[in-house]
Amino acid sequence: MKRGEIFGFLGPNGAGKTTAVKMLLGLARPNSGDAAILGQPLNSLKARHITGYLPELFRYQEWLTAREVCRWHAALLRIDAAKRTSHIDDILQRVGLGERADERVGTFSKGMQQRLGLGVALLGEPQLIVLDEPTSALDPVGRADVRALLPQLKAKGATIFLNSHLLAEVEAVCDRVAVIDRGSLIATGSLDELLGHLALRISFVELGESLRRNLSARGAAFDGGSTAIFGHIDESAVPALITDLVQNGAAIKAVQPIRRTLEERFLELLKEE
Repeated sequence: MKRGEIFGFLGPNGAGKTTAVKMLLGLARPNSGDAAILGQPLNSLKARHITGYLPELFRYQEWLTAREVCRWHAALLRIDAAKRTSHIDDILQRVGLGERADERVGTFSKGMQQRLGLGVALLGEPQLIVLDEPTSALDPVGRADVRALLPQLKAKGATIFLNSHLLAEVEAVCDRVAVIDRGSLIATGSLDELLGHLALRISFVELGESLRRNLSARGAAFDGGSTAIFGHIDESAVPALITDLVQNGAAIKAVQPIRRTLEERFLELLKEE
């Protein structure tokens, strides 16, 4: 995992993901080996201080308000008392609880409690944020909010370690991913490296001989109808290609990127393993 990236940690149930996370956070001790968090030894106080953590299973006192939960954790983190109120207000606003800050946790839905847990993980602006299934209890709106929040945290310099079963969301936000199975690393890399090259399918209203020669010269193949297929194309080159074709009179009916999803590649890796 590199500084300033969103890193996805994937694997089937029982693969060892939770155990690995617990060792990173000092909640379990490894039998052997060494590791560090942003250059700090795992068992150091400095490593704990720069890490925010949202566990998959958590529970806050039902009689406390969201603001009181955050205030208690802010005190544990020794956040400057003069800055706590404004910092907590900002965090609760960012996770969508600004208007519910003074309501008791016992009145919150599971999704709202998940938002509160995320807010607690963000207290103190940690350099590393470890999120264990952060959207598992959220509705589609809540999931979209979290997806929008993660790049913002990254832009502020945070490194995000995301453990999730929702592979479509991992694919949408992560820079790199690692896949483990039965305690062993079986694949790691950027999404481009794991998913392979982008292909492109372009359907035309009519595919005349001149246009066919033009496309063929660009490396396209044909399906026998009015569709051209580029087996390997740079994603950044697609807009210019479409613009050029239209300017030269091509009537395009549909443009469809083709690439395996992360879920498809994930299942392939497990079968190979």
